[in-house]
Amino acid sequence: MHEAFFEAYEGLLDLWGGGVERVDVPTPYGTTRVNCVGPQDAPPLLLLPGGGDTSAGWFLNAPTWARTHRVLAADLVGDAGRSLPDRGRVGSVAGLNEWLDTLLDGLGIERTALAGYSYGAWIALHYALSSDRVSRLALIEPTNCFAGYRPEYLLRALPMLVAPTPARVRSFLRWETGDAYLHPAWLRLQEAATGFMKARPVTGPRPTPAALRALRTPVLILLAANSRPHDARRVAETAAALLPHVETTILSGSSHHGLLHREAPELNEAIGKFI
Repeated sequence: MHEAFFEAYEGLLDLWGGGVERVDVPTPYGTTRVNCVGPQDAPPLLLLPGGGDTSAGWFLNAPTWARTHRVLAADLVGDAGRSLPDRGRVGSVAGLNEWLDTLLDGLGIERTALAGYSYGAWIALHYALSSDRVSRLALIEPTNCFAGYRPEYLLRALPMLVAPTPARVRSFLRWETGDAYLHPAWLRLQEAATGFMKARPVTGPRPTPAALRALRTPVLILLAANSRPHDARRVAETAAALLPHVETTILSGSSHHGLLHREAPELNEAIGKFI
């Protein structure tokens, strides 16, 4: 099963268009794989994937942003991918922040633009709230940051989370996207990931209103109009009310997974301009 997973993983990296540098960075929680593309002397942009996804999942985005930035896409430690959690599980938000600090140190980066998708956006927001190393913060479909999950989403996802199988992954994604087209190479990776041993992810409460009001980092939030995990308008309104420097955009005709894993010129353009 792992052979099929890594074959699909490398197949997605092939779609980045070549020139991908694979870097392994030691951290207190194990070795983190970072796939890098773009000029080495360009401003850095660190990308964090969603839960259950990998750095290779940025195949529709990284080549565009690499025209102006050094794109650094990390696999989450303990999740599917090529990061190796060989020194204990990350067990708290403080641990995630330490992991990112060490990762940036290992990459030789003092400050960076930071973008996260879904659970990766949750990690990115918590890091930006605790660190002065984030120059600009882009959150794509941020979950559990400004609003909770819809109960029906959690109920629908539960079988896939408890006992994942390729069939359950396909069924869930069909429901979540309204049976919209998703790239077959990405779907193969998601199905192969069901056999991947994963650590329990760090979860916790949403950031407090006081913490969000104190954030001075410019923030861009991109939301899917048809998102199943949450109400996009509620997320946008809450973020606008709390964050001092935020732009929010709701992209029509898009779903939570479809926003990142279909052709998304609007998303690429919005983040490209923002960073």
